[in-house]
Amino acid sequence: MSQQHLIGRLCRDLPAGKLEWIGLRSKHKGEIVEVDAVRAIAERGLEGDHRIAKTPGSGRQVTLISREFITQICGHLGLNEIPPALLRRNLVVSGVNLNALRYQQIRVGSQVIIEAGALCHPCSRMESTLGKGAVAAMLGYGGLCAKILCGGEIRLGDLVQKIDHPLPQAPRPVQRKLL
Repeated sequence: MSQQHLIGRLCRDLPAGKLEWIGLRSKHKGEIVEVDAVRAIAERGLEGDHRIAKTPGSGRQVTLISREFITQICGHLGLNEIPPALLRRNLVVSGVNLNALRYQQIRVGSQVIIEAGALCHPCSRMESTLGKGAVAAMLGYGGLCAKILCGGEIRLGDLVQKIDHPLPQAPRPVQRKLL
C-alpha cells in the first residue's frame, strides 16, 4: 500500500484548518510580499510568485507551513515569535496536522485543489536569518511542497481541508529520447 493511500485511509475525516498568511516572492531570494488573496494557476504556481515561471507540473509550485510548526521551531530556538516571511513559505495554515496532509489532495477555499508531496526542507539561509541552530530546529517542521491541480482564488481565512475522495490524476506524458 502506498504512503498516499495509507495516510489517506488513516486520516479520513481530518478536521479542516484555516489559511492564516500568504506570501509571494517576485524573484528567487527576493523579498516576501504579504498579501490577503492570490490567484492559484493550475500546474504553474501562485500569480506574482517567481515559481510560476519554473517547470510546469513541478511539485514545488506552492509551499505550506503550519502555525503549529512555527511554534515548535520557536521553542527549539528560544524565540517568542518568528514572522512567517522569514521562513520563506507561501502559505501558513493552522488547526490541521500538516504531516497528515502529505501525499494528499487538499482544498484551499472553495476552488483551489493542491496536492502535497515532498517535505519542504530548510535551506542554509535559515542560519543567517534565524540564528545558529535554525536548520536543525526546522528539521521535520519545514512544511510541505505542493503542486496546484485546480486553480482559483484563495484568501486569508479560507478553510484548508483534506479531500477524502481525491480527483483522478491525469497520466503524465511519456518523455521519449530522440535517437
